[in-house]
Amino acid sequence: MPSRQGSMMDWDKLRVFHTVAEAGSFTHAGELLNLSQSAVSRQISGLEESLNVSLFHRHARGLILTEQGELLYRTVHEVFAKLSMVEARITESREKPEGPLKVTTTVAFGSVWLTPRVKQFMETYQDIDLSILLDDGEVDLAMRQADVAIRFSVPRQPDLVQRHLISLHYHVYAAPEYLKKYGMPKSPADLDNHRLIVYGEDAKAPVENMNWLLSAGTTTPRVPILRVNNIYGIYRAVQSGLGIAALPDYFSTVAANLVQVLPELRGPSFDCYFVYPEELRHSKRVTVFRDFLLQKLGEQSF
Repeated sequence: MPSRQGSMMDWDKLRVFHTVAEAGSFTHAGELLNLSQSAVSRQISGLEESLNVSLFHRHARGLILTEQGELLYRTVHEVFAKLSMVEARITESREKPEGPLKVTTTVAFGSVWLTPRVKQFMETYQDIDLSILLDDGEVDLAMRQADVAIRFSVPRQPDLVQRHLISLHYHVYAAPEYLKKYGMPKSPADLDNHRLIVYGEDAKAPVENMNWLLSAGTTTPRVPILRVNNIYGIYRAVQSGLGIAALPDYFSTVAANLVQVLPELRGPSFDCYFVYPEELRHSKRVTVFRDFLLQKLGEQSF
């Protein structure tokens, strides 16, 4: 009978292997697992020895899975996803909302709208251990990197339940100090003579057509004064008096110190969705959080 250490089904080694395969390097995997690079490397070597195959091609640019590595990765990924779901079902209390709830959304929406409002939720549901993960990328709900997501596009992953929360628009803002120096644009065409701050091209925008301001009221695309890959960063730049930018409706709660420019100019609308895995459909934690969001969004006059 093989020892646990020598067995392929050593969960520790498989967990390390899965993290390395996703991270693409021993160093990055080590940071995620809180292990040294050499400890990660030893675990992978041990797994390769017990299976008598190479799992990775080692390149200067990083690691690439071999054919056998790819096969093992697909299986391990599936098993870990299923285990996460089983764990959620086992620990879930149908009667009373309690236990951990990890919510993910974009940096801007989380910073500006969500975090200032969760106090009431936490006071109402004291047995829910809430954590919020702000990330402009698409966090993998199937792998339980988070339980639920507030997203601004329809999820691409299958097996996710989506509930439409609200439709939002953009409005154009500038700081009083900027308008004092450069004047107030009277029509969209006037934006040709203004300093525009837009979303960075080198990042995946959380919403489609975010840089519509560059072409509003003109046939010649404008050149921005600054690109920032985060909407909250754009807001801070506008606040400083650097230029004019389009910000989503939900910024109205913090934009009291800004002036709305060209109020009749509304950018493209975009939808906000509440998303979670099918397995959590009957979760009390998820239900009460969804209802809380709907209530709070309903109170806003967007």
